[in-house]
Amino acid sequence: MKLFRQIFGEGHPLIVIHGLLGASGNWQTLAKNHFGLFFKTVSIDLRNHGKSPHSDNGSYADMSSDLIELMDDEGISRAHILGHSMGGKLAMYFALNHPERVDKLIIADIAPRSYPRSHDYIFNAFHQVNLSEMTTRAEVEKAMAPSIQNVGVLQFLLKNLTRRDLRFEWAMNLAAIERTYEELLSEIEAWEVFDGETLFVRGANSHYIADADLPSIRALFPFATLETIPNAGHWLHAEAPEAFSDICLKFLR
Repeated sequence: MKLFRQIFGEGHPLIVIHGLLGASGNWQTLAKNHFGLFFKTVSIDLRNHGKSPHSDNGSYADMSSDLIELMDDEGISRAHILGHSMGGKLAMYFALNHPERVDKLIIADIAPRSYPRSHDYIFNAFHQVNLSEMTTRAEVEKAMAPSIQNVGVLQFLLKNLTRRDLRFEWAMNLAAIERTYEELLSEIEAWEVFDGETLFVRGANSHYIADADLPSIRALFPFATLETIPNAGHWLHAEAPEAFSDICLKFLR
């Protein structure tokens, strides 16, 4: 599948992978103004997200194949990989299954373990909005606000709102994402380890990577190090972009 991508800068390739219900646009400022100063930074839309094609299939194996195709299309034999949340799980899966294509690996605020369902209220909020009755973005925002009370999360989700033929629609393939949701939450397993340099970055206010996760992380990524960003939560790249980019660039350079 041909993924939509934004490319900034020159140099050794760095592929940036967004999380669930995100898109490359969420990373544009960091990709262009930080990482792109030192690397050929390729920020992608995963299948069923953003401007990339939709498919009924959306497993980590499917998305990993998309990454191989993208790298081949761009003439990239090896790249640094940075993934956040679900994108971090994909990055782990990709590195474990295609270590020959990965240089350094950065995982942002996710561990290889399984996670409980936590997005059902978001899925329900999408379903409760009748876009055919909406004429402005403000109307959509008002309709979703009672279900999504965190303003930051609401604004993040509204980035999926797009227009086609003067009518609103959601850019992502919500049905496929919901269908594969349980698999996306599952544990990342592998017979072999990834023995490349690996950095895990977590937000101090996030629960996604606990100290108790370190043994399972190092079982798969024996050379992994962990950095914690103070006063940041799960969306650490948006909440503390300077600190996040500094940590990542120090590791990559």
